[in-house]
Amino acid sequence: MIDLSASALEVAPLLLGAVLRHDSPEGAVAVRLTEVEAYLGEGIDPGSHAFRGRTPRVSSMYGDPGHLYTYFTYGMHVCANVVCSPAGEASAVLLRAGDVVEGHDVARMRRPTAKSDRDLARGPANLVRALGITLADDGALLFAPPFGFTFPDQPESDVAESLRTGVSGDGGRAPFAWRFYLENEPSVSPYRPHPKL
Repeated sequence: MIDLSASALEVAPLLLGAVLRHDSPEGAVAVRLTEVEAYLGEGIDPGSHAFRGRTPRVSSMYGDPGHLYTYFTYGMHVCANVVCSPAGEASAVLLRAGDVVEGHDVARMRRPTAKSDRDLARGPANLVRALGITLADDGALLFAPPFGFTFPDQPESDVAESLRTGVSGDGGRAPFAWRFYLENEPSVSPYRPHPKL
């Protein structure tokens, strides 16, 4: 069992290989996580939604560890994070990509434009769509129905790291190499730097 009350920076690489399952009226989908990013809180991480303090949008990020923090981005996508650290400390791990291990038919129905099974949950918005997660799931406990969250028996051995994808605060003199992924895993999304970097 992973201690989710630790910092997102400690938790993030340990979530690789974990399986997140979501049951819905359409059926169950489970995704094995292959790519994540760590985000810390106030005054620490300029790439974090909580960098400037608590707002209604990020309130779940300050909640108990093991819950979901979901948010709407670019006016069209929902992204999902695992809340970490003790309640009151903003810290979360963005779920960036995974491999569908159960419920392929349901995931394909939700992701009809995916070119192959590799792409069903490749990228944070695609992962959320494949699992059927919505903004209404913000604050949901990941260890209670309709969710299930299981961790690998042993930490993955082929973990790589890089700057986070598209985050402007990750450049300059103090880069944040807080993106973690499984090497040679086809479902990992391509790295794209922020245009200002």
